[in-house]
Amino acid sequence: MNDPFTFDATDIQGPEDMKIEIIRGRVWVFGDNVDTDVITPGVYVDAPLEEMKKHVLEALNPRFPKEVKAGDIIVAGKNFGCGSSRETAPDAIKALGVGAVIAGSFARIFFRNAVSIGLPVLPCPGASGSFREGEEAELDVSGAKVTNLSSNRVLRGQPLAKDILDILSQGGTLSLLKEMAQKEKAKNL
Repeated sequence: MNDPFTFDATDIQGPEDMKIEIIRGRVWVFGDNVDTDVITPGVYVDAPLEEMKKHVLEALNPRFPKEVKAGDIIVAGKNFGCGSSRETAPDAIKALGVGAVIAGSFARIFFRNAVSIGLPVLPCPGASGSFREGEEAELDVSGAKVTNLSSNRVLRGQPLAKDILDILSQGGTLSLLKEMAQKEKAKNL
């Protein structure tokens, strides 16, 4: 097959020093241009996170906030997280326990906000057409590899920069900064 996003699982290996685990989960499929107003509806934007997460993506799939389980994976089309760039969108997705978001592409601010809070995200053109809802996926963030475990199809995502992998491996920017501060403090003792 000459698809540039399909490859043999042995073709890519992640950086040796990254410790991001392989993420496996049930897939929830969404289309293109899923905006942050749909991810976290405006009616709930000032609600506590516990209430807000009960309404994540409910306009597109009313079952999603009720049935999503920890470790499940969102697979979406192009431009995921576009729109008003609400910081609540990745926060609420992570609060639901979603293990990762794989999308054809991401809105820039959503992508940055997700990385900042340690929510694994991977751009992977063609992913949404390679999964059906309920199938199982495996994501190797460091290796930029997405596998549909139901069909054994392997996709190549866009490799993430080392700085982004560092942030994700620490659980987000705040955790990374705390670790850096502790190391600096220990060095100065």
